[in-house]
Amino acid sequence: MSAPDARSLSEERSDETKGAEPGANGEFVQSLARGLAVIRAFDAEHPELSLSDVARRTGLTRAAARRFLLTLETLGYVRSDARAFALTPRVLELGFSYLSALSLPEIVQPHLEALSREVDESVSAAVLDGPDIVYVARVPTRRIMSVRITIGTRFPAYATSMGRVLLAGLVDAERDAALAASALAPLTERTVTDPAALRDALARVRTQGWSLVDGELEPGLRSIAAPVHARDGSVVAAINVSTSATRDTVEHLLEAYLPPLLRTANAIDAELRLV
Repeated sequence: MSAPDARSLSEERSDETKGAEPGANGEFVQSLARGLAVIRAFDAEHPELSLSDVARRTGLTRAAARRFLLTLETLGYVRSDARAFALTPRVLELGFSYLSALSLPEIVQPHLEALSREVDESVSAAVLDGPDIVYVARVPTRRIMSVRITIGTRFPAYATSMGRVLLAGLVDAERDAALAASALAPLTERTVTDPAALRDALARVRTQGWSLVDGELEPGLRSIAAPVHARDGSVVAAINVSTSATRDTVEHLLEAYLPPLLRTANAIDAELRLV
């Protein structure tokens, strides 16, 4: 290897390992974290990215982004042409073992389909991952958000109906830790960001057994959610019905959507107890 090539490789490796995550210790593998960041740079709105796009969205230099992308391409997780890079279906393997072991999406999906037919609205299921919710099942009827929601879509838990159900299901210490890890940004003018007000809201959700969020994640979006319980009674997921404020009033959500939503959650609970 020539001296210039050696220097270039050394610089790329230095870029991959510098800037450890806050709180990371000596066992934290920064290059793995950055490789996963490259995969997460692709999403439903950005299915194809140029090298410059990946570098910008991950905060990596072009040289480091190129090495990660070429490594992922060699492993079969990324494909490329002369213009752009894109993920391949092989990335599904990364989550398949988790979803297979969980079995939750397979159990939930037919219940969501029946609920959607009954209320004629989009319905979803999500689990909690740190301060975020992650969609694991969904039946869309119409597009009601500016972004397209797919399996794997993430939203901040504090501003969503399913997120509040999931946060309310945590013990207090875990709830407080999740809120502390959240940015608590005002996503709309209605978003509740005060930690004390959020704790009060979660206490109400825990007592009443459901959550309604009106325009806090995105203007004009209303949703109502209920918890899904494991055999031991812990909250393992949430399901919701989402609609537009121009089409449904809050009163209509409570009168027309909440009863079938709760019935569906109970039916899923009953099935999970058999697993």
